[in-house]
Amino acid sequence: MSTNSNLDKMLDLDKLLDTMYRGVLNKIEAIDQNDIIMVGIHTGGLWIAEYLHKKLKLSSPLGSLNISFYRDDFTKIGLHPEVKPSQLPPSLDDKHIILIDDVLFTGRTIRAALNEIFDYGRPASVILGVLLDRGEHELPICADICAQKISLAAHQQIKLSGPEPLKLTLVEKEIN
Repeated sequence: MSTNSNLDKMLDLDKLLDTMYRGVLNKIEAIDQNDIIMVGIHTGGLWIAEYLHKKLKLSSPLGSLNISFYRDDFTKIGLHPEVKPSQLPPSLDDKHIILIDDVLFTGRTIRAALNEIFDYGRPASVILGVLLDRGEHELPICADICAQKISLAAHQQIKLSGPEPLKLTLVEKEIN
């Protein structure tokens, strides 16, 4: 596994976060703030959501999703030994959910997150915001807010590490 330091030149994290902030602000301007709940997908999406939640000064508590039990591939990859529970309000009925993740790729993480959200209630809407969209979706899922679209080779992936400082890294898996 190797990393590429040229990623900093391709992707300016501060600009990406500002783009997401402006995108979310635009989407929620006509919604009563009391009806908004921001939810971050563990881990990278939660770090981004923490930043956005603070900058937007949302009054409702920040929610977090750990979708481990909702993944369609956990029988293949197993569960992470430190699975933590999701933190959501008891009911999401009629709330406008802002769902945040770091990288949208196949769409399977978002599908799992939506399944869990709907187990908590029936929201009025779900707005999906992602830092990066890799394309190549396997499911018909599209972000409402995307800071940047990026194309990578099949053996490459983007990793967000953090929370302090947040940093994007390009990881290249060895090809067999």
